[in-house]
Amino acid sequence: MVKISELRDLDQRTKGAFVRRSFTDIEREDAKSAQDPYVFYAGRFAVKEAVFKAVAHLADEKAFDFRIVETKRLSDGRPQVVLEGGLKEFLKKAGVDDILISISNEGEYAIAIAEAIGYEASCIKRRPDKKEEQ
Repeated sequence: MVKISELRDLDQRTKGAFVRRSFTDIEREDAKSAQDPYVFYAGRFAVKEAVFKAVAHLADEKAFDFRIVETKRLSDGRPQVVLEGGLKEFLKKAGVDDILISISNEGEYAIAIAEAIGYEASCIKRRPDKKEEQ
């Protein structure tokens, strides 16, 4: 959860450096079309934190740079984590195949939830068919 006004104040105190250092070119471009770019940034920063919390404990290396988490907007408006670059490598080591996210905001807050999906490590196992049971 991110307080939108705190993110706005931090970026203004750093003369825009916070946004430049924390968000990718694609995220900054998407923010331009938002009614309030800081509401957009707060939601995307909440995604970065949620992804960290969902995957950081799964890999041996505990260093995690939020900048490797990029969120893009799909054509239907849904957000999606971009599974490329440094994040792709980190997730591979952690046994994560996909990350599902949800972003919401209300009043002064933005919140995001991230779920790390690892198909091989999943507790959902494929059911054996009749021939395999015998």
